[in-house]
Amino acid sequence: MTQTAPALDLRTGTQRTFLHLLLSTLVVSVINYTVWFAVTFWVFLETRSVFATGLIAGIFLVAIAATGIWFGSLVDHHLKKTVMQASALVSTALYAGCLALYLGTPGSVFRDPASVRLWVFVVALMLGVIAGNLRSIAMPTLVTLLIPEDRRDKANGLVGTATGVSFLVTSVISGLLVAAGGMLYVLLLAMAVLLVAVLHLAVVKVPEERPERLPEGAEGAGVDLRGTVRIVRGVPGLIALIAFSCFNNFLGGAFMALMDAYGLSLVSVEVWGLLWGALSTFVILGGLVVARTGLGANPVRTLLLVNLVLWTVTALFPLRSSIVLLALGMTVFMMLIPFAEAAEQTVLQKVVPFERQGRVFGFAQSVEQAASPLTAFLMGPIAQFLVIPFMTDGWGAEHLGPWFGTGPERGLALVFVVTGLLGLVTTLLALRSRPYRRLSASFRGGGDAGPGPTATVPQTA
Repeated sequence: MTQTAPALDLRTGTQRTFLHLLLSTLVVSVINYTVWFAVTFWVFLETRSVFATGLIAGIFLVAIAATGIWFGSLVDHHLKKTVMQASALVSTALYAGCLALYLGTPGSVFRDPASVRLWVFVVALMLGVIAGNLRSIAMPTLVTLLIPEDRRDKANGLVGTATGVSFLVTSVISGLLVAAGGMLYVLLLAMAVLLVAVLHLAVVKVPEERPERLPEGAEGAGVDLRGTVRIVRGVPGLIALIAFSCFNNFLGGAFMALMDAYGLSLVSVEVWGLLWGALSTFVILGGLVVARTGLGANPVRTLLLVNLVLWTVTALFPLRSSIVLLALGMTVFMMLIPFAEAAEQTVLQKVVPFERQGRVFGFAQSVEQAASPLTAFLMGPIAQFLVIPFMTDGWGAEHLGPWFGTGPERGLALVFVVTGLLGLVTTLLALRSRPYRRLSASFRGGGDAGPGPTATVPQTA
């Protein structure tokens, strides 16, 4: 008889500490994402410039990719709780500076999309949001520290649930705050919530050892990109896993660039907003399912099978212009995203040495996220100037149009179909590849990389 993996018990010991850290991270993520969404809404309302809002998204994605490795080194070289506290304090300081700039600037200045003061304000706000990303790198390493190896996949599912909750409430909160008082109420709320989060975490004791301080220039000191790459290359198949996720994000950039345009071609903006609010609940549900059932004996296989379903759905839902098909496809997509994210985290937590996990998580994030802005920036012009004319009055309209449909909306649909087919072929090749078999064997045969909650009693912070 197959044994069921032990359940999480968040009422006792280190697992209770994990719950406190998870709730703190959830609250901070909600408020930081609220700032991001709010400044995007506010800039559009002030300037009416789509280019300006697109630039904000580009700044965010590029900054995430650029800071991941450095943030990972901070996580590895300092107490994890200290890093989380510093992250919140840096964000608070930046928001306070932005509040002073906001109150001291005439409203007419912010209505000019070319205003230097406007972009100083936006960039400073985005730096505050980016500082919060330290927590998203620290949390997987804390799962390794606090949760037994056989329950980490379930804990990672809860982390995915927290991400879903943050996205569900963020758009609602930010819209209401911007409507009520521009960026004033957003910044006041952000500063208050972050200070409460700092005070809450101050009384939470995290059993962790202070990382050894290495002399400057020693192996493992500082960012040590070379050493991090060596660790990644030393795990059979891990480079292939990160490259696979990077390629998936490259394809996924098409969604970032075109999904809103496609959805709004089918329904009104009000319906579209409500639909995404409802779809966000499935991220929460997917995370709860992972927390309940786990990921099985081989999370690497689970990751690839999930991608197989995701790309199949992506190729199918655009075949007809139907909001019902779109909603069903996105329901499956949102439901399975937590499985994919938890699977990758669980693999890294098992095969990467604990003292290197921050840098490896940061490295993976930087490499994987670097692809999304590239596609997002490319897909808009490609769709606008190539694919849409192709499906409106070009060869595609003449030969594919009789069964696929014609016009701008069907041009966007064609991009999704091609994206799904490319992802499907890539996933099938990955399932048959040698790196997949080697990484699966490494996961099944490797020892636990983390200290776990049964290690000798370390210093508390």
